[in-house]
Amino acid sequence: MEIQETRFNFDIMGKRKLAAIFSGILLVAAIASLAIQGLKLGIDFTGGTLVEVGYSEDVDLPQVRDALINSEFKNAIVQYFGSANDVLIRIPPSEGLDNADISSNILSVLSGTGQNIEMRRVEFVGPQVGEELKNDGGLAMIYALMGILIYVAMRFQMRFSVGAIAALVHDVLITLGIFSVTRFEFDLTVLAALLAVIGYSLNDTIVVFDRVRENFRKFRDLTPVEVFNVSLNQTLSRTIMTSLTTLFVLIALFVFGGEIIHSFATALIIGVLIGTYSSLFVASPVTIALGITKEDLMPVQKEGAEFDNMP
Repeated sequence: MEIQETRFNFDIMGKRKLAAIFSGILLVAAIASLAIQGLKLGIDFTGGTLVEVGYSEDVDLPQVRDALINSEFKNAIVQYFGSANDVLIRIPPSEGLDNADISSNILSVLSGTGQNIEMRRVEFVGPQVGEELKNDGGLAMIYALMGILIYVAMRFQMRFSVGAIAALVHDVLITLGIFSVTRFEFDLTVLAALLAVIGYSLNDTIVVFDRVRENFRKFRDLTPVEVFNVSLNQTLSRTIMTSLTTLFVLIALFVFGGEIIHSFATALIIGVLIGTYSSLFVASPVTIALGITKEDLMPVQKEGAEFDNMP
């Protein structure tokens, strides 16, 4: 049977050993960074106070930072919130200060800028709540991976399921490692982005696995490596277009969305790039390494089924 013509004819599976070396280096670096310096956790997980203030005119962030550094709030994180008139201040937990004290002290410190300042909101996250959020977020990711393992095993075969989970763990660890190395703040929005990355990467992997199953039954004279290679080439144009259009939106979100969602957009951009790579060079090679064969995907023939349709 002739193989359907495809726009691409790359030997993707022929590069799986090089990809394994590359992924291994990235994973070792990511795990080492996570073990040595960990993540720079945001207030959502560590606890602290979030204060939003509004200025009558545009204000320079360095001016606000300098004012806070010279006060009792030396570790405060300052960023714009939507416009150059609104400033968001994140303050780590402070001993002996409640919300009222913090808000009044910040107003008195920033009053030296010479502009009218309005206190918009004050939010407090206790250390215990932050610890619970961190634990619940980790459990949510574990439950998502377990659900995916069961779903893929039921829809395809256990070897496919292991390959899909290996790709997802690969994506999450490398994304976390990049956040650890670059010291970008890791908060609830980044955790939400990681869960979205899991869904995005899985969707791409399922499309490839669907085509693999179809081609296993269609091209019975091809080896598993050849079947995977044909399937990846047949779905490559869809993978590239999906990734590019998603990246265009995420880059626009990063550039024009404001500082408040930079970490969220950054996590998604990294995740889409790594997820696209893993659907090609991680999920499929792992499945092949586990010894998948066409017999594993053939429909089970019930004994005596040939007599069922007889009159």
